Amino acid sequence: MGCFHLTVTSLCFVVVVVGVLPLSLDAQLDPSFYRDTCPKVHSIVREVVRNVSKKDPRMLASLIRLHFHDCFVQGCDASVLLNNTATIESEQQALPNNNSLRGLDVVNDIKTAVEQACPGVVSCADILTLASEISSILGGGPDWKVPLGRRDSLTANRTLANQNLPAPFFNLTQLKAAFAVQGLDTTDLVALSGAHTFGRAHCSFILGRLYNFSGTGKPDPTLDTTYLQQLRQICPNGGPNNLVNFDPVTPDKIDRVYFSNLQVKKGLLQSDQELFSTPGADTIPIVNRFSSDQNVFFDAFEASMIKMGNIGVLTGNKGEIRKHCNFVNKKSVELDIATVASEESSSEEGMVSSI
Repeated sequence: MGCFHLTVTSLCFVVVVVGVLPLSLDAQLDPSFYRDTCPKVHSIVREVVRNVSKKDPRMLASLIRLHFHDCFVQGCDASVLLNNTATIESEQQALPNNNSLRGLDVVNDIKTAVEQACPGVVSCADILTLASEISSILGGGPDWKVPLGRRDSLTANRTLANQNLPAPFFNLTQLKAAFAVQGLDTTDLVALSGAHTFGRAHCSFILGRLYNFSGTGKPDPTLDTTYLQQLRQICPNGGPNNLVNFDPVTPDKIDRVYFSNLQVKKGLLQSDQELFSTPGADTIPIVNRFSSDQNVFFDAFEASMIKMGNIGVLTGNKGEIRKHCNFVNKKSVELDIATVASEESSSEEGMVSSI
């Protein structure tokens, strides 16, 4: 889900296996956390996401990606939502995120609706987590009881965003390392990669595979030749930076077809196809299992989304409940936050990291 133009991929991220963010040991997350203080929070989030997805079906994938990009950088604390200020360097301008994140305005719309019902109660981190689960449901995927009670960070970390988010050209070793930093295992890697069952990517992230893979002047040999020609029609060399479906079969639906595509060399990104085409990889039997039984995939996706959503969470007296998702509370009162949505809505989907 966000890297940057391939013309500068030589600068792309090195996975730094330091500063591991294990699951928060003192987290007290509970699906019923808002039972008394904001009992309608789930239905409020669902209504906003459902209405937006009617006009923009891609938004469902974008919200899941936004959650992923949050959790992989100092934990699931809504740090990705923070804008630049005099004291905060926003993650939104990190190389994986710049001009690519979508859904920031949707999160703000949700926050506004939630604040009207339950002022000062629900964190932006929980809103983003709920929006991801609801996006899965609306996309035809699994639902789950979302553990709640996260609080919002007071900081962002652009450096970690550049380091921790896996790139679309990562090989399997690099992908595993990026996930291990977050305490996620190989099954989590394959299951969460299944989020590419829907959504779009920009052509710039597959041009190398189509025309000059690894400097060979030839296409990636792990690409099906018919699929290669289809992609070349959408993404001509030197042509416009069009959007292309992750899944050519069911592009707006969460299902097992993503894994079936990998089996026939139709993974869109190199990082997708690596899961099946890396010789002897332990990810291959997992792909086969998910492809043959959608319920098995859904169960694993649910478990991995919950596990990811628990990374480095802030609870108790840590962090805060932001009044506006783009600013810490001290900054919020100094700004006319009504202007924020218009600044965010120009973001364009498509530039993706491997998830």
